[in-house]
Amino acid sequence: MSRVEIMDTTLRDGEQTSGVSFAPQEKLSLARLLLTDIRVDRIEVASARVSEGERAAVRKIMEWGARKDYLDRIEVLGFVDGGISLDWIAECGGRVINLLTKGSEKHCKYQLRKTLEEHVADIRRDVQAAQERGIAVNIYLEDWSNGMRHSREYVYRMMDALQGLPIQRFMLPDTLGIYEPWECYEACRAMTERYPGLRFDFHAHNDYDLAVANTLAAVKAGVQGVHTTVNGLGERAGNAPLSSVIAALHDHLKADIAVDEARTNHVATVVESYSGIRIPANKPVIGENVFTQCAGIHADGDNKNNLYFNDLLPERFGRTRQYALGKSSGKANIRKNLEMLGIELDEESMTRVTQYIVELGDRKEIVTAEDLPYIVSDLLGASGDREAVRILNYSLSVAQGLRPVATVKIEIHGQAYQQTSAGDGQYDAFVSAVEAIYEHQLGREFPALVDYSVSIPPGGRTDAFVQTLITWEWNGARFKTRGLDADQTVAAIKATVKMLNKIENNTNITTP
Repeated sequence: MSRVEIMDTTLRDGEQTSGVSFAPQEKLSLARLLLTDIRVDRIEVASARVSEGERAAVRKIMEWGARKDYLDRIEVLGFVDGGISLDWIAECGGRVINLLTKGSEKHCKYQLRKTLEEHVADIRRDVQAAQERGIAVNIYLEDWSNGMRHSREYVYRMMDALQGLPIQRFMLPDTLGIYEPWECYEACRAMTERYPGLRFDFHAHNDYDLAVANTLAAVKAGVQGVHTTVNGLGERAGNAPLSSVIAALHDHLKADIAVDEARTNHVATVVESYSGIRIPANKPVIGENVFTQCAGIHADGDNKNNLYFNDLLPERFGRTRQYALGKSSGKANIRKNLEMLGIELDEESMTRVTQYIVELGDRKEIVTAEDLPYIVSDLLGASGDREAVRILNYSLSVAQGLRPVATVKIEIHGQAYQQTSAGDGQYDAFVSAVEAIYEHQLGREFPALVDYSVSIPPGGRTDAFVQTLITWEWNGARFKTRGLDADQTVAAIKATVKMLNKIENNTNITTP
């Protein structure tokens, strides 16, 4: 398998995700991460003529790219518009245009209202103008997949007319995500066999959840470059996700790619933060749960010659394998977690802890590894972590036109403290009261709340459990605590008490 180029278009096509808009500084930050950390071969950073904000972002990226000698790897989408896009790109300092042309007869006839000959003449003029300016040209054949399906002769006539021009790459988009892998392979193979001297890229969309499979099919057919976005961002169902594509190319095709797999998870979380689009927990390679074994039989198999491992080892992607705790865990999962915490139990104790965790799972309680020391201590009277913090009492009040008020009485290492505070909500008032105890009565720093999320089971029941997941930061480390209750505020308070016990016992607080 020859070298496969990765062109990432998160900053252009990915930004076309509904509700996503990257600020200029965010675009520059992501460009740096993609080219220097992940080490993709090329990036597409914008569409020409979109806005003044886009112009400012592209200028920042090009100025940085010029200093790093990356300008030939930074591309901008442009249009067949008599040189207007070329002017825009040149003013920004760009050196590569990805020229958007019509790859299907239907688009040419009904959108441009031109014949193929007229469209080719327009393309020739812009390619010649780009050459005169010292700007390299790649060609997008927009709607190429429909062109190959319904008007293949049009595609071939267009390629025959353009193949002699100074064009670096012809880029084949499945614009509407219509392909399945077999048809994709056949169409790409037809192009690479008919035009063996040309370089082709494939650009997949994920409307049928086949973008990664189609990308692999294109590479098997001889395409030399593929397009991705971080986290699969893009219009409608998005594009081929960078993390999945590089893993599949590496493992299934043994392709030669330059990307650093170990940095993919870091870049994914940065894009998640900048875009506001959450990564699904079950998303391959980068999802929170994808390296977590839930069934006890899997953990048991991992203990016996790694029977449930595949080539997607978490360490490749800067991740670690975890073993979930719940009603399907079994002793093997629990023992794995205890081993990581340095806790060893005899068989009788293991049986009791296992039974208790299964009961919690039946009640929809989510148990984490960080909870295990408390469960062990509570069940077995162990001399490990103790309940250093207890809520003795609290009162929450809310009234029309008045800020909510909380009065909290809390015991810390056997000493009782009481405080009353107002807040912007009942939970905020509760936290303000506890924070006042820590900062004013104890003279200690209170952890910062970094993220707060609430999940409610489907079905619309008013008595359904509410799970609150809170991320905290303390002494440079981030950790999460959960609370479960039918009352959202009580669930958040339970999560907060878990956090207080963690910092008082100072155990198992590590940056994920």
